[in-house]
Amino acid sequence: MDRTRLPLRTTIAALLGGLAGLLSRLLGRGSGGTIPGRITLALAPEALAQLTAGRRVLLVSGTNGKTTTTSYLAAALRSAGPVVTNEGGSNLARGLATAMLLSRRDTTSPVVLEVDEVVLPYAIAQTRPVAVVLLNLSRDQLDRLGEVASHVSRWSQALSTHQGVVVVANADDPLVVDAVHTARPDGHGVVFVGAGGSWRQDASLCPRCGAPLPLDRLYQCPRCDFARPATGWAVEDDLLIRPDGAPVPLELGLPGRANRGNAAQAAAAAMQVGIDPVDAVAQMRAVTEVSGRYLVVKVDGTEAQLLLAKNPAGWAEALDLVASRTTPVVLAINARTADGTDPSWLWDVPFELLQGRQVAITGERVWDLAVRLDHAEVPYDVADDVAGGIRRVGGARCDVVANYTAFTTARAALLRGDLAVTEGTR
Repeated sequence: MDRTRLPLRTTIAALLGGLAGLLSRLLGRGSGGTIPGRITLALAPEALAQLTAGRRVLLVSGTNGKTTTTSYLAAALRSAGPVVTNEGGSNLARGLATAMLLSRRDTTSPVVLEVDEVVLPYAIAQTRPVAVVLLNLSRDQLDRLGEVASHVSRWSQALSTHQGVVVVANADDPLVVDAVHTARPDGHGVVFVGAGGSWRQDASLCPRCGAPLPLDRLYQCPRCDFARPATGWAVEDDLLIRPDGAPVPLELGLPGRANRGNAAQAAAAAMQVGIDPVDAVAQMRAVTEVSGRYLVVKVDGTEAQLLLAKNPAGWAEALDLVASRTTPVVLAINARTADGTDPSWLWDVPFELLQGRQVAITGERVWDLAVRLDHAEVPYDVADDVAGGIRRVGGARCDVVANYTAFTTARAALLRGDLAVTEGTR
């Protein structure tokens, strides 16, 4: 297909979608970030395939770390020129289409798209990517997304059908490894990365035979041959080890071991399109916040870093980071549709890591959180909102950990000017 011209039906659909986005912004009904894609796909279902035809597309998916890894990968590719990406994190089909519609005039730059784990098989079929980055799989919004095993099956089928796609996969997540091994038993087109990950509760049993799977990083099923695969890339402390054994200092602007793993997978994916790992990491170091994540704000003299945690795996990583500090902590929990309406997952989160810390809690499900903290023997104060929680704990610094809608509510307050932003992260 001539990439400068779209079929008439798609062209008309795109124009109508763009008009709807404009009206949405003018009427104050939204940012117009997804409605162009929604309308375009409704009128021209093949639009995403047509908009990405002939492009170098890279997809990033998983339960945790999608937005950060997409930002890292886009930054890495910018070392060679412009990049098209869905920076706002709209990762459903309509968001992917909107990102491509907004960049229609750019028909040559590579495309990096964050993709919801449910949407990944569709995105692979539509965009025919050069590479897909698979981060992890864990429970998240079970009322909307379903059980993890269903994602393993769908991912495996998609990767099996599209053998030309290079797969950059986290070797430390047994569920990701199972999906990849099932689709590519010979390892063709697979790049395994030792990206790490502390959450293993969703993979406590061997995905092949059901035997208890050891929780150590170098897992090996005691009953069958399922085991952690050999890796070409790995993270060791603050170093990225390349396939040739050469170390690259990470020295990232974002904190935590999870982000070092995200950067490792982004570097491995960038190499698939010719970006040297040293250049890739150099670009990633400039990323200091991602859609408000890790942003530092100041409230009445207290510097607070905003951390997003959407599910037990994400909370485990966030609390691991927070536990390495001594600062007070503010926790915020909602249970709206975008969060998952069942907050029982709180019982899977290791809040015991906060014992001995000063803690304030808030959010629409604050009392569910309070009961969980009582059982974890973590004392707390209750606040009306995140800003109030920051004021309650006081001091020079604190950490704010919130799930999705609680996080976005606090971030919106920041953007309205209710809080003062300070530069950099810590």
